[in-house]
Amino acid sequence: MTLSDLKTHQTVVAEHMEDPEYLAERERTRFAHEVAMKVLSYRIEHGLSQRALAQQLAMKQPAIARLEAGDVTPSIDTLLRLSRGLGMGFHVDVTPGGIALTA
Repeated sequence: MTLSDLKTHQTVVAEHMEDPEYLAERERTRFAHEVAMKVLSYRIEHGLSQRALAQQLAMKQPAIARLEAGDVTPSIDTLLRLSRGLGMGFHVDVTPGGIALTA
């Protein structure tokens, strides 16, 4: 197999967009992934390691790793800690259709 034989990320995602189970899981984890992208972007923009960011937030490095992985939905307390410690805003909208996060 050569590199040109491999599928691109866009191709794999496009193939999964027809799968109802994939779409349901993507929607279920969307909030956690949006928070993950905000935390990761902040850390990269400020040239911080996970350990340095954890110290800034009075957290442990594994907690930052879990946030950045987007595998766990952060609690309101965690969002407050991120907001206060990083100066970023989170707007959470809870509706019958689900949870939405905006910057």
